[in-house]
Amino acid sequence: MQLSQTQVQKLSQELHLTPQQILQSTILQLTTLALEARVNQELEQNPVLEEVLPEEKEVDEPEEAEQDETDDIDWDEILHQNDDYQPKTEYDYSREEFIPTQVSPRGMVDYLFDQLKLMNLNDQEMQIAREIIWNLDERGYLGVPIENIAYSQSVSIAKAEQVLKYVQQMDPPGIAARNLQECLLIQLHQMHNAEDAVILVRDHFNDFANRRFRQIIKNLGWTKERLEKAQQKIQKLNPKPGVSLMGSDPQYIVPDLIVEKVGDDFIIEVNDSRVPELRINSGYLNMISDGEKLSSDAKQYLKKKIDMAKWFIQSIYQRRLTMIKVMKAIINHQRDFFEDCRNPLKPMILKDIAEDVNMDISTISRVTNGKYVQLSSGIYELKYFFNEGMVDESGEEISTRIIKEKLKAIIDLEDKQKPHSDDHLAQLLKKEGYPIARRTVAKYREQLKIPVARLRRSI
Repeated sequence: MQLSQTQVQKLSQELHLTPQQILQSTILQLTTLALEARVNQELEQNPVLEEVLPEEKEVDEPEEAEQDETDDIDWDEILHQNDDYQPKTEYDYSREEFIPTQVSPRGMVDYLFDQLKLMNLNDQEMQIAREIIWNLDERGYLGVPIENIAYSQSVSIAKAEQVLKYVQQMDPPGIAARNLQECLLIQLHQMHNAEDAVILVRDHFNDFANRRFRQIIKNLGWTKERLEKAQQKIQKLNPKPGVSLMGSDPQYIVPDLIVEKVGDDFIIEVNDSRVPELRINSGYLNMISDGEKLSSDAKQYLKKKIDMAKWFIQSIYQRRLTMIKVMKAIINHQRDFFEDCRNPLKPMILKDIAEDVNMDISTISRVTNGKYVQLSSGIYELKYFFNEGMVDESGEEISTRIIKEKLKAIIDLEDKQKPHSDDHLAQLLKKEGYPIARRTVAKYREQLKIPVARLRRSI
């Protein structure tokens, strides 16, 4: 008896990001300080890239512009193309309106890079490790999926995971974790006699985070004393290892955008004057054009480096244009606030801006995440201008930011021995003219990083 074999053709669509798209996405989400450091890193790694010297800029700028057109730990809290581009100008740090607001994580990068030099990694692993470190947030957590790191470095996810484990062995313990649970486990694995604490965090993290201690004792068959000892081990850990590397000296945030009102118009400026101007070295371009003198391997290598340099320069230029587009749309939606910061913000979500500038919501998120704008009234994070809206009892649309402020005020004044439940908070807000449901109260409370009533109760 013969068995027949059949072949079936199946047509499917899959989305694959090109190296250019990955690079554009990475550059777009960088802050001004991070972009400056990334450009310096690229200058070191790509020999065909070079910086335009200041004395050359007056001569080269018009030609380049034409080419561009084409080409203290609270554990309760913890657990729970455009023609409007403006030429770059040097930012005046002596402006009276400048208000320092936040520490820069640059010291953390330097500290980790110093340790990286002492590790026995090959060139590929070293580059992957550097990319991981560049993507750590201010807490010291890896801020992007490891898959993105793998794609950007053209390696397998398994290889990127392997290098991530190397970085996670660095000081301080818990660095480069992807979430709080992993951060705590990394530290516990480096401690002696922490087996019970490891079991708690690894196998019963949700119950532990929500203080369901009776459930843990029942599931594990532990005594109360044994659970308390394990809890004490965990409370000695650092949930934000990156913060310890910020340094005690004040380092001030540099605004990514500057908005000034001139007459009835708002002038938007991308504050990247300290980012070196880049171009492709003409000598390497001539070598490519005169290809007979090069071996095929050398020609292929140069072509790859030149393509990468072009993509990098285009990504920086595209970042400027996109940031200006998004900032313009934000101003149009929140013009009353930009006219006078005492005016309340209007309801606005990422989708509103995405529709205005005809971009994807994820792109708007990258532009606004961690970016700051300098106004005459101070420095604001771009995400500050986004908030949902609702209609109050009088039929007027109001910003949810106002409701959140009222909710916080009510909780601040509550009896800490008998804190309000979410149901009771909803009733109190309704009396104030804000008819919102209990689940909405819970959502706003979580966004304000306020724990549930049982975790706010004092002894």
